[in-house]
Amino acid sequence: MKTKFILFIILFILMSAFKTNCSEPALSFLNSLTGEQKDKLLHAFNDDSKSEWHYFPATMFPRAGISLGELNRDQKQLFFEFLHSSLSETGYSKTKQIISLEDVLAEISGNSHTRDPEKYYIAFYGNPEKDSLWSWYFQGHHLSLNFAVINGKTEIAPRFMGANPATVKRGKRKGTRTLFLEEDLGLQLINSIQEKQKAIFSEHPPYDIVTRNDAEVEPLNPVGIKLKELKKTNQELLLNLINEYLAILPEELAKERMQKIQSEELGEIRFGWAGGTQSGKPHYYRVQGKTFLIEFDNTQNNANHIHSVWRDFDGDFGRNLIREHYQHSHHH
Repeated sequence: MKTKFILFIILFILMSAFKTNCSEPALSFLNSLTGEQKDKLLHAFNDDSKSEWHYFPATMFPRAGISLGELNRDQKQLFFEFLHSSLSETGYSKTKQIISLEDVLAEISGNSHTRDPEKYYIAFYGNPEKDSLWSWYFQGHHLSLNFAVINGKTEIAPRFMGANPATVKRGKRKGTRTLFLEEDLGLQLINSIQEKQKAIFSEHPPYDIVTRNDAEVEPLNPVGIKLKELKKTNQELLLNLINEYLAILPEELAKERMQKIQSEELGEIRFGWAGGTQSGKPHYYRVQGKTFLIEFDNTQNNANHIHSVWRDFDGDFGRNLIREHYQHSHHH
């Protein structure tokens, strides 16, 4: 009995240390803020704005929270250290690339008010300093990353990333491509499938992702070809495509998510395509499994404007973790 008690204490200490380490960058950022800034950043855990997200510019769809433009240099550095610790190197790099495209759009349009890399917003729901259950988001034009944290365990969904222009055609950054692997892997897959027409469900792609900015989504109509119907090389390509969307997550979280997919639904995953099958032609694809949906759309601005999203049917905004937390919490 005494041995079990000692083991319990050791486990508790280790879990507490893990939680502290995971929360440390968040607390460093939080504690750098003034009282007024904290009032803007912190919201009740169940505040409705937590699931009110969009990929429009902030001038078109106001966000809760505090913007990058309201932070001083040191506060920004602490925030980006926190963000960096919450994503993989790939995820952090893609996020910074997406934000930097606002400068390209400002140069093209001459509208620096709407196209402003400082108009990306951070909001906390709950307080990492005292709550074991809390969430936060970082979002603005073409970016919405939604995190739920419970006792140091994190879920990140929905995850929206967009790119306009997907390929910069002129100016100092001419030739720069953002989210190019999401596009190239999709094109490679559709063009390598022997029964291509079985994967193509429409000649006309939708103008945008079908699920848009819905707070909660259910599986879409099953379209396209199942993974188990593909040749092995094509199966590997489809898994590479899924992995590209998981690659923005921290490594352990990405591995855990892929293991769940492989154990639950691998052969039943569907890949569906709409539109042209060559670069420069408007196109759309979706990858749908039992628990998740990927959508990719490149139709606007002469097929040079990408929208992509990962949705978890049960886990968006950490709903599965939250439900589990309340079911096992004596406090509730």
